[in-house]
Amino acid sequence: MEQSIIILKKSPKVKFDETIELAFHLGVDPRQSDQMIRGSVVLPNGLGKSVKVIVFCKGEEAIAAKDAGADYVGAQELIDKVKSGWFDFDVAISTPDMMRDLAKIGRVLGPRGLMPSPKSGTVTVNVKKAITDAKAGKVDFKLNKLAGIRVPVGKLSFSAQFIADNVRVVVEAIIKAKPVTAKGHYIKSIFIASTMGPGIKLNPSEFN
Repeated sequence: MEQSIIILKKSPKVKFDETIELAFHLGVDPRQSDQMIRGSVVLPNGLGKSVKVIVFCKGEEAIAAKDAGADYVGAQELIDKVKSGWFDFDVAISTPDMMRDLAKIGRVLGPRGLMPSPKSGTVTVNVKKAITDAKAGKVDFKLNKLAGIRVPVGKLSFSAQFIADNVRVVVEAIIKAKPVTAKGHYIKSIFIASTMGPGIKLNPSEFN
């Protein structure tokens, strides 16, 4: 893996700091609900960018959210702002009691991957932990219709060691998320690539 990262870092440079991503092809059937894979993981070295977090909550939770470093905190006034077309945030978190109101903007948050979800830990009473995780570089992953998963693992400017640490944590999370009903070879392939660079195949066995 380390050699693959070095090759990526030596690829021709472009004018922006490219994102490095892992692409998995898994031996599961996306049509089967019991083989759906979804989860999240906190990268030990983050994603190399500041994350803007919005929290939909009221009362004491709003105070806790502000203290924890949320960029935007509120209830109906923020829902109205989003409804009008404002999306200046990267992660949305909500307390359970706000979800009924938040459903009104689900059709605009959902397609952008911003709708809070209990499965991803963004619908919670513990807003402090959710904010801390998001700021630290938490990434969500979900199986697509082609039995694939794509996960960002950092920036090309990261050291090779930082990238490798992030890669290992993501691969471990994917392995742990293996459905009990999945049969046969689970990880069929893993590729690592930068935004404009080549895709390089990794050996899944080195993560066992």
